[in-house]
Amino acid sequence: MRRIVIIGAGASGMACAEALKDDPQNTVTIIERTKCCGGMATSEEIDPKRFGASFINDGVQGASPQFSNTYAVFDLLGFKPSEVKMQVSFGRDPEEDFWSNVFPSAVIDKYAKDIKKFGWVLKVIKSAEPLFGLIPVDVMLKMFGFSQGFGDVIVYPLVALFMGTGQQTPYVSSVILERLFLDPSMKLFDYSSDSFLDSIPPMRAFPRLSEVYSTWQTRLTDAGVSIMLETQATAVKRAKDKVTVTIQSVKNANTLREGEILGPETEMEFDEIVFACDADTALTILGTNATVMEKKVLGNVKYLYDVSVTHCDREYMEKYYRLQFDEKLFSEQRKDDPKERGKAEFAKENFKPLYFIRSYPSDKKKIEMSFDLTHYQPQFDSQDNNPNPEHVYQTIFLDKDDSSHLWTEDEINPNNIILKKWWKQQSHRWQHYGFTVPWMMWINSKNRTHYCGAWTVLNMHEIAIASGFAVAYRLGAKYPFKDDDQARRMFALVLGASHGVRMRKEDRKGFFY
Repeated sequence: MRRIVIIGAGASGMACAEALKDDPQNTVTIIERTKCCGGMATSEEIDPKRFGASFINDGVQGASPQFSNTYAVFDLLGFKPSEVKMQVSFGRDPEEDFWSNVFPSAVIDKYAKDIKKFGWVLKVIKSAEPLFGLIPVDVMLKMFGFSQGFGDVIVYPLVALFMGTGQQTPYVSSVILERLFLDPSMKLFDYSSDSFLDSIPPMRAFPRLSEVYSTWQTRLTDAGVSIMLETQATAVKRAKDKVTVTIQSVKNANTLREGEILGPETEMEFDEIVFACDADTALTILGTNATVMEKKVLGNVKYLYDVSVTHCDREYMEKYYRLQFDEKLFSEQRKDDPKERGKAEFAKENFKPLYFIRSYPSDKKKIEMSFDLTHYQPQFDSQDNNPNPEHVYQTIFLDKDDSSHLWTEDEINPNNIILKKWWKQQSHRWQHYGFTVPWMMWINSKNRTHYCGAWTVLNMHEIAIASGFAVAYRLGAKYPFKDDDQARRMFALVLGASHGVRMRKEDRKGFFY
């Protein structure tokens, strides 16, 4: 019998346990510090009479249709995502920074030359990925002679919003841009040489995540997996034949660490340990037991602290974003083009952005992002009891240490705040792709220790799921979705990136997957 412990019950830890549970030779234990499974995938109650729905998904909203591992898990658990159309509203000023993927604006005309060049540059980046993996976006834009405004108004806000790179966007690897537009497993948009973003692509809004993860928890425990909630791993000792984990019980673990009540320390012995938690949390638990390589690779992952404010303050939103179509937002140069006019006519009745983003006037490289959850999440579609509910917005203020002096959080009416949460976010700076991602294979599956989580590659729910399956696969488990070509491709990508191996011959159709 092989005893395996997983530290963390987020997407990666649950996926790892899902694959491992089917082998009767495995005894699987999950240790989770908080009182529920799901990690950042949380749901919160709201007032249905006021807002037209009884809950919101909080930390994770939805994803691209290409995220096949995520949707395969949902299907396995009896849940389905809902399709929504991804409309985006960037900036507010018609002449300076407003643009959208719904209709062309003056800003798109202003940067027409940069936009045409951008398609060619994407192909260059794709052809030389290893090189551009180490070149940050701001350096790449200068290399190819793009205007500063194109970076500040178009590129940085787009990447920050959809890749979750926040204030670090100028310093992230240029390869992220290519992935956003060209990678079949990750892309969100089709590039257009005329309008930059070619269409209103479909998105998938997630079902109620608290129910998804509680259902998954039941599925795992019914299969014999032990899930220890409100339990904290504090130390690990690794010997040649075993791993000893020191644990404590934790109360009030869903809040900040102030006020936590810790129980007495106890020790448990295992044969293998899987860290499905933050890199710095893993490093803290390993302590002096960490190897030199683990200290370098895990210690290179940088984390930032953001705060999300869920609110219904429409005045705040209208002050800083464009919520509705206005004729003056439409491109003057294209007003006589029948095709483009058709987009304007569509927008008059159907402009309902899900995503909003703006740059701070005093520092164009730093941004604030918001969501209209009422437009995004499907539970708001049923409004029989309240035909005119207040919209629920979520505004995210990024990077407390470096950017809080720019925040306008105090302008949101306190009476309209529904929920406020702090989040710990991985930075995607170029150093992550130079000194963490390519080196994961040298610490994974060494010393009876394994690592998974979105941070191992890119901060996406899909990466988290695939990385959990990848660790289980290295431990001998079967990959559950090998007949799904799209899911298998993403899994193979993560397996190769984090473990340096291919899928087993019997599981792949080609050389790589």
